[in-house]
Amino acid sequence: MNSENKKDMYARAHQEAENFLNNEKQFHLGMLPTEQSNPKTCGLDQRFASSPAEGIKLLLSVDRDVQAMAKKVLASEQFQKMVEAGTLAVTSGKKIVFSGCGATGRLSILLESMWRCFFRELRREHPAIYTKAARFENSVFSIMTGGDYALIRSVEYFEDYQQFGRQQVKEMNITEGDVLIAITEGGETSSVLGTVDESANRGAKVFLLFNNPADILAKYIERSRKAIEDPRVTVVDLYCGPMAVAGSTRMQATTSEQLIGGAGLEIILGNCLQQVLLPEELELIHVRNIDYAEEFTTLLNELSSDSNTKTLGSYLEMEKEIYQENGLITYFAKDFLLDIFTDTTERAPTFMLPPFKKFDDQVSLPSWAFVKNPLLPTTEAWEYVLGRPVRCLEWTSDLYRQMGVPDSLASAPPQLDKTQIVKFHIGNEEDLSRLSRTPNRAINILGSREVENASYSEYKTAFNRCTEKFQGRTSLLVGNSSEPADFRISCTPVPSALNLMDHMAIKLVLNTVSTGTMILMGRVTSNWMSWVEVSNKKLRDRGIRLISELCEVDYREACYALHETLEEMKTLDFTNQERPSPVQYTIRKFIK
Repeated sequence: MNSENKKDMYARAHQEAENFLNNEKQFHLGMLPTEQSNPKTCGLDQRFASSPAEGIKLLLSVDRDVQAMAKKVLASEQFQKMVEAGTLAVTSGKKIVFSGCGATGRLSILLESMWRCFFRELRREHPAIYTKAARFENSVFSIMTGGDYALIRSVEYFEDYQQFGRQQVKEMNITEGDVLIAITEGGETSSVLGTVDESANRGAKVFLLFNNPADILAKYIERSRKAIEDPRVTVVDLYCGPMAVAGSTRMQATTSEQLIGGAGLEIILGNCLQQVLLPEELELIHVRNIDYAEEFTTLLNELSSDSNTKTLGSYLEMEKEIYQENGLITYFAKDFLLDIFTDTTERAPTFMLPPFKKFDDQVSLPSWAFVKNPLLPTTEAWEYVLGRPVRCLEWTSDLYRQMGVPDSLASAPPQLDKTQIVKFHIGNEEDLSRLSRTPNRAINILGSREVENASYSEYKTAFNRCTEKFQGRTSLLVGNSSEPADFRISCTPVPSALNLMDHMAIKLVLNTVSTGTMILMGRVTSNWMSWVEVSNKKLRDRGIRLISELCEVDYREACYALHETLEEMKTLDFTNQERPSPVQYTIRKFIK
């Protein structure tokens, strides 16, 4: 690059930096606790380096902050109001809609799936009970910013547009009597707040769950203040402190949201079923009163035991060695496929890993990890995991223009429709890309309750058949069962209608595995998520703050440096290579 072109490049970078500094202050989020580093986990990378088991204990220790919050929130007037509104909606033939973006969008889909899969299993195992309860089945829905496609590939810049949330509310046809439960870990995600305002305008009862102190949000962020102070909106503040890894809100923030949102949904289901079922029928399907805060504490204590942390440490060392040798892992599952999907998808933007790729993509690198159901072909596997047909966006250029987005987006809208999502082969089709590197390993992830199910033998046969060509097979069992397993994480989640605590156990284990593995591979610096993409304004701010803290420069200097990197990287060819993190790229320039 000649000196004149370089001069122009840096001029563009400085212009973009000045625009971000002066005109995007609503996305400067350093004042929010969920965006700050947690003093409890300072030096987390060094703890893992000296002892993975001790590193895991430190990582899990931050989840204890969730328990105190949960005890308070579950007893609150706001939570009770949410349960009452949801119960009334379901029993009146209306609907509950969860709304989220990124990690909270995937959570919203998971909560809908838990409800729908309960009724699917009820129909199969207890048809007489199902007949009595069937009218409640089609009552829970979800809005994921970007549609179901965003389960696979993050379309994170969508979160910057309230209009997108509003449009998805219209397409869901939310009306008076419906309930919207909007979930945004920071309390400031524009697309989710768009669903809040649009649903309130349409007469729905609206609840807003987030993980920062409401007073801080209202003081500093105008769009958050508008929602928090809206008398039509009931705020459920789940604040429980900074994340164990700064910026990784898929951890404690989403854990608390899954616990509270899932508890609310399970209580709503129980309230509805009590109106149509006998006591002995309720007991048969595990509808009972549960102290969710206490059960979460019990689960966390079990997972943090010496034997479990040692086992987890050995397991993540295995994953690390496979990745370091340029190998691939493919997870196989049935009942917990969506839980695993969520964790695996989020590794790409969180740690700058290659995202999932479509079966007909001959250019992109394979993702380090992928997820498959050995029992069903892809189209059926999608419907099985969701409990319904896929729900994708079919938006045209004209619609994007009507929503007032930049012409660069409207003229070349992303492909997010149903034809694209089924190109991700999550079913039992042979996928040679998963065998394209060595070593390659198939990981069978199981919950003890599904192992005890009569249909497990069919699953086990299908797993063995689908993984014959893999170099190795490994089983990871979460729960207590006599089924042989290479790695066993012993815990006893309380049985319940939606098996909420089983889902919590899988989430905590997978978050620990994926985060711990990346820490061992150097993709976390101290307790900062340092291999980060900057694909939206919130992530850009996060990257600037990370550079500022680690390189000991002020925010403005870090902002200029990051934008210079972004311009430089446009001139580089990353064909057949993993694209480096712009943040890491910038940090290395400072170190030099």
